[in-house]
Amino acid sequence: MILFLHNRYRTTGGEERVVEDLRLLVRERLGEEAELLTRDSATLGRSRAALGLLRGGLAPEDVGAAVRRTGARIVHAHNLHPSLGWRALAAAREAGARVVLHLHNYRLVCAVGTCFTRGEDCTRCHGRDTAPGVRLNCRGTGAEAVVYGAALALWQRRIVGLADRVVVPSEAALRRLEELGAPLDRARVGVVPHVVRDIAPAPRFDPAGPALVVGRLAVEKGVDVAIAAGRLAGRPLVVAGDGPERARLEALAAGAEVSFVGRVEASRLAELRARASVALVPSRSAETFGLAAAEAMAAGLPVVASRIGALPELVDARGLVAPGDATALADAMAAVPGDAAEVGLRRVAERCGADRVAGALAEVYAAATAPRTA
Repeated sequence: MILFLHNRYRTTGGEERVVEDLRLLVRERLGEEAELLTRDSATLGRSRAALGLLRGGLAPEDVGAAVRRTGARIVHAHNLHPSLGWRALAAAREAGARVVLHLHNYRLVCAVGTCFTRGEDCTRCHGRDTAPGVRLNCRGTGAEAVVYGAALALWQRRIVGLADRVVVPSEAALRRLEELGAPLDRARVGVVPHVVRDIAPAPRFDPAGPALVVGRLAVEKGVDVAIAAGRLAGRPLVVAGDGPERARLEALAAGAEVSFVGRVEASRLAELRARASVALVPSRSAETFGLAAAEAMAAGLPVVASRIGALPELVDARGLVAPGDATALADAMAAVPGDAAEVGLRRVAERCGADRVAGALAEVYAAATAPRTA
């Protein structure tokens, strides 16, 4: 039995999908039961969230009780902030489980988790020195910035120290965490890419179709760069997703052939990809994995992406451009290699296929449950 822990974000996104996909993978490929104990920031309230951060977690006895009830041999912990914290991991260990800590982002050191602030990549915070994030007010309110900065400085070492193994989704994510001074022992870290469950048997796209961008409409996703590139290339663009930047982006796209379709269901997204000519992933931030790129590749669509973070581990070098460079993105859209979709399918199957990820996860679980040495 594997018990998954996850504090859901106020705005749900790719991490929630990844957690659920991993639970299914454990059941289907590793032959174990997998349960989920979840908390939800949307229902927590800001004062309780602040208390949870500063105390290192709320109601850790719930976790211990869940371990004893299920007989879980491993607690696989995902997002811990603000309500789970180190106390949840300590309770899991006290109840007899081993702990695997899964770092989907950089929130061990960075309060916003993306290493992106004020329109640019940022590595100012380092180790327990989270004062830059407080000074720059990265969380958006002074009080919240102070609480996050203090909590990360207080508890990051204790959180890592309670983990038998740590998981990251890419080598790039590990390098960035080390650059940030995260207290990680590389010998205890395993790289487990996000699993992509549905991989097309062959390329499946419309060479005459529009370009497609899928993702949260936030500054770090670079959708404005895609809009500018579409104008330069004379190509229509479809934008699927929602977020705080939508109104600004719609104004920016005035007069261009750009369609904003909002958040869409999986079936509608599959249709959009089949009708597109290329997927654009114009991120400005150091993606820890690049789920939008992987899913587009798995759907049989060629991808052009920023050369940043983990995207070069996924996307063929011929489809990579400098982040923020609309001219380079437009040129790459116009010169997509004829075999790009086929190469992308092969790469995503090799890296993110269910058997590949299940094997990597099984290795992490085996290492986590090996006899402890002094």
